[in-house]
Amino acid sequence: MNKLLIFFFIVMNCVLSQAQTYKDWVKKADSCYDAKNYKSSVDYYTKAFKIEQKDSKDLYNAGCSAALTKENKKAFKWLNLAIDNGYENIAHIKIDNDLKSLHDTKKWEKTISKLQKKVDILSAKYDKPLEKELLEIYAEDQGIRGEFMNVYKAPKPDKKKIDSIGKIMNQKDSINLIKVMKILDERGWVGKDVVGTQGNQTLFLVIQHSDLKYQQKYLPMMREAVKNGNATPANLAYLEDRVALREGRKQIYGSQVARNKNTNKWYVSPLADPDNVDKRRAEVGLGTMAEYAAKMNVEWNVETYKMELPELEKLENIKE
Repeated sequence: MNKLLIFFFIVMNCVLSQAQTYKDWVKKADSCYDAKNYKSSVDYYTKAFKIEQKDSKDLYNAGCSAALTKENKKAFKWLNLAIDNGYENIAHIKIDNDLKSLHDTKKWEKTISKLQKKVDILSAKYDKPLEKELLEIYAEDQGIRGEFMNVYKAPKPDKKKIDSIGKIMNQKDSINLIKVMKILDERGWVGKDVVGTQGNQTLFLVIQHSDLKYQQKYLPMMREAVKNGNATPANLAYLEDRVALREGRKQIYGSQVARNKNTNKWYVSPLADPDNVDKRRAEVGLGTMAEYAAKMNVEWNVETYKMELPELEKLENIKE
């Protein structure tokens, strides 16, 4: 190969590398994680973090991918950077199955201790007993769902195991709902300034996983909480969508997906005004529909979707 041709390829490689933004690398990393290609996910995160290391969520997710490939050094580096950049979900990190391989190491105890100290400082003015109760509820809610998804996503899902874990999940949800309803009825939708970010998030998760009548009961309270800064607009968007579909109406933000029993393909549940969904999503702090669909392994083309919408409405018995 002559020198001129070699130089051309070097230049082209540099141009292509520069064309990739931080978000591009993270998107590829997330896609590889979803496909269980954790080694490639780590490689893409490494490229992303050469550009910047600021997003605690991305750093945490990268730590998970690294742990799954037994790259413990990178895993702990990224997890600690996540903590340094604002990660504070100590309830989740303790039950995250992706990180199980790290639990028996000395660095794990140091990392958890570091996070605990940070959380203790942040929570100095919290209602400690209430926060503790909500974090325990969170662990119950998300822990059983982690177990369920591990079985559900297995190469050959065991239907008996799915049904068994499903029953346990329903039992736990019923108990958690009673506890959360008591809190909401007595204290209202308490904000993160009282119970921390994760405690506040727990209120939404339990209501989001409840029956329609309870969602309808607490939806107005959550709307008011968003106005007062005690709940996040993005979480409210998810609850608005779920209630709308259960009531036979189209969703607003495109947060809900379903599987077509006839084709076995996943799709975005019936959505009002698809052309302007990205504008509505941006208003509540959600990414674009295309980004969300890719993460959920759902095809998204707005023109195709609009043509398919009448059939999707029939599938889900949409009346409005």
